[in-house]
Amino acid sequence: MSFATADICDEMGEAVQVLAPDQRSFGGASSCQGKICTIWLDEDNTGLIKMLKEPGNGRVVVVDVGQSYCAVVGENLMGFARDNGWAGIIINGYVRDTKETQKIPVGLWALGTCPQKSRKKADAQRDIHLEFGGVHFTPGTYLYADVDGIILLDKAL
Repeated sequence: MSFATADICDEMGEAVQVLAPDQRSFGGASSCQGKICTIWLDEDNTGLIKMLKEPGNGRVVVVDVGQSYCAVVGENLMGFARDNGWAGIIINGYVRDTKETQKIPVGLWALGTCPQKSRKKADAQRDIHLEFGGVHFTPGTYLYADVDGIILLDKAL
């Protein structure tokens, strides 16, 4: 399905949540859409690695690292996402290996880059309510991302 987030906003009005414009695209896909699942990390991307090795079935994973300055996704995790059918990754944090991630046809949005990988600190929490950028991320809602922005809807279009 082809879509434009601006058109969806025009059509759906108040039903749309619009993520603050802090995220930038670092993936090989300029747009993505899908049902979301969520994961909270304490700078330890082990839980995200496990998640991305599972079948994605066209979903988008929303990752909250609390803006910690370390990279939780790079070319290896993007490879897992591609190989297992994930549509995209949205991160309230940072990425690395962007020269390579931009070649992988999966959507990837993050706050920026950091050359240092994540630290191993704590277990992840999956499928929980997350909130950042003025948006409430509830597992099962639908995300649409393109060059104009990232939006959420309660149901698929």
